[in-house]
Amino acid sequence: MKLFITLLLLICSQNFVAQTSISGKILNEKKQPIAGANVYIEGTYDGTSSDSLGFFKFSTLAKGDQILKITFLTLENLSQTISIENYHFQTFILKENINSLDAVIINAGRLEAGDKARNSVLKPLDIVTTAGAAGDIISALQTLPGTQTVGESGRLYVRGGESNETQTFIDGLRVAQPYGATANNVPTRGRFSPFLFSGISFSTGGYSAEYGEALSSVLLLNTINEAVQEQTDISLMTVGLGLSNTQKWKKSSLTLNTAYIDLAPYQLAIPQKVAWNRPYQSLSGEAVFRRHFENGLFKIYTAFDASRFDLNQENINTQIKDRVNLNNNNLYFNAVYNGFLIDNWQLSTGVSYGSAQNEIDLNQDVVTNDENALHLKFKVFNKLTNRLKISAGSDYFWTDFSENYHSNLNGKWNSGYNSGISAFFAEADYFFSKKLAVNIGLRTSNNNLLNQFSISPRASIAYKTGKFNQFSFAYGKFEQAPKADYLKYYQDFNNEKTQHYIFNYSYSNNGTTLRGELYYKQYNDLVKFDTELPIFDSNYSNSGSGFARGIDVFWREDKKIKNLSYWLSYSFIDTERDYRNYVQSATPHFVAKHTASVVTKYWISSLRSQLGITYNFNSGRPYENPNTEGFLNEKTKSFSNLNLSWAYLVSPQKILYLSLSNALGTQNVFGYEYANVPNSQGIYEGKVITPTANRFVFVGFFWTISKDKKTNQLENL
Repeated sequence: MKLFITLLLLICSQNFVAQTSISGKILNEKKQPIAGANVYIEGTYDGTSSDSLGFFKFSTLAKGDQILKITFLTLENLSQTISIENYHFQTFILKENINSLDAVIINAGRLEAGDKARNSVLKPLDIVTTAGAAGDIISALQTLPGTQTVGESGRLYVRGGESNETQTFIDGLRVAQPYGATANNVPTRGRFSPFLFSGISFSTGGYSAEYGEALSSVLLLNTINEAVQEQTDISLMTVGLGLSNTQKWKKSSLTLNTAYIDLAPYQLAIPQKVAWNRPYQSLSGEAVFRRHFENGLFKIYTAFDASRFDLNQENINTQIKDRVNLNNNNLYFNAVYNGFLIDNWQLSTGVSYGSAQNEIDLNQDVVTNDENALHLKFKVFNKLTNRLKISAGSDYFWTDFSENYHSNLNGKWNSGYNSGISAFFAEADYFFSKKLAVNIGLRTSNNNLLNQFSISPRASIAYKTGKFNQFSFAYGKFEQAPKADYLKYYQDFNNEKTQHYIFNYSYSNNGTTLRGELYYKQYNDLVKFDTELPIFDSNYSNSGSGFARGIDVFWREDKKIKNLSYWLSYSFIDTERDYRNYVQSATPHFVAKHTASVVTKYWISSLRSQLGITYNFNSGRPYENPNTEGFLNEKTKSFSNLNLSWAYLVSPQKILYLSLSNALGTQNVFGYEYANVPNSQGIYEGKVITPTANRFVFVGFFWTISKDKKTNQLENL
């Protein structure tokens, strides 16, 4: 027995002697002690917690090199290799965990819409519940600061740029033909239904190096990754019919959406200012297929629409109206794969293809054009640490455009071009702390048609000054090839260029959002020509230039008043350009110096109704009056538009919807057209450009059929 006790004491004493004491102190970046941090040797049970002064001490039997781990809930984990035998007291600094929701966001020039966006200014349902938008993504975006309402066009104009200076991307791939076909001074719409998209990022400037070929802005649309359930949606409208169906399986889902639009019955009941021979008619369809794999997601999106119309338009230079008979077919397709590779590297790759075919009969002269566009993209990205994220990739744009003109006098003219643009980009986000972050990017591209190589640096920095507010600054250089209207006749161009400088302040807290941005844009190498319109024998050059500067303000409130959501936006812009056939630098005709919008949505529980009110205001826009001295020296009267909408929940899955645009019947003016030559009194006769109708009334009945018997389309109206 004595021998057993002696051996036991000997073993215990040897173990006690073999233990090594590990001690130290834990502080944060402000050198303040951290209490309650967990400290331990990886792979053992040896460890402890720090006390109120940040000190810790424990013993271990481990030998040699070991990994000491320190963890604390709101700070970054620390792992450090130590030599047990040579260890001495150390002080350890834990850094802020920048993954937390209150970390700074790099957002200068970027407006996001989506339930997952941390600093969202719009929600997905806002795109289609905004009174006056009528389900058009572009119309909803025109209530945001930085945009211009150009009623005779319907396209997106951003911070003094033309509509072609904004590029649209679906799931990261370019859409070459984002708008429906139309005639002069007849507004168009975006081609795509908002029902299939889960988020939108609208960049008014300073955007990522990942995107190119856009001087002013990019619009990023992301399709839904996963269908919630199987359902069918039926739409009966005063302008047509719609049908959508979603099927869902274990790892995949398919959504089909089709619509038939015919304005003939509506315009028969409500006369228009347009002399239609055949009012607008279209058949369209969209499909999204999703397939989940173990390490990624594969999506296919495709959209097709065929449209036609036939109208007679007044011509100030003749007594005979111009007849425009147009048939358009458009196809867009993209396929995207996003997945994980190795060591946390992620891959995003895809291809898109767009085809647009137009046949236009202009007073028995026939113009046919055909555009085919391809976009290939490859991107890899990785979050190397909690503070550093990098991405790099390449893309290739290919465009083939051809146009044939056949005169009724047997004259023929063929024009077109074929171009390829290859680009490489790299970008890095680094967070110094939760308060300070930077983004640095570089994009290079080469246009084989223009023989143009470009280098475009981009950079942003954001600093958080408080829990709910921050400041950001962004700079970027952007280039874009001249548009098809010029390239089809002449290819000896340089890229058009601009530089963006943006200073942003943002505040976001519990349903309240405030954004303010100051910006400056400098344009160089803009296209100029010396004829009334660009034609085959115009003299072209890149001698144009310009600038745009201004301020944008956005305020949104969702929770202060029960059931009420509203936002206000205001923009001031000072801009001039010397481009196209301008005789001097001047503010373009599509720019209003002041624009403002007020959007409200109110749910009335007792009436099971949602009421929407939108008011838009633009100051007068410049126009050229040859009867007065100067260039673009006249201005239209201000634009004012009040839109109303009402959605009534007939039953949980049936909705009656009514909207009325320009409820007050304001006589808005978009501009003026003047004759080419003066009359006998020496006066150039003119005519006013006005909306095609003073008001637009829309009535629809929407019925959803689903397993849960609760889902409806109220969020889509």
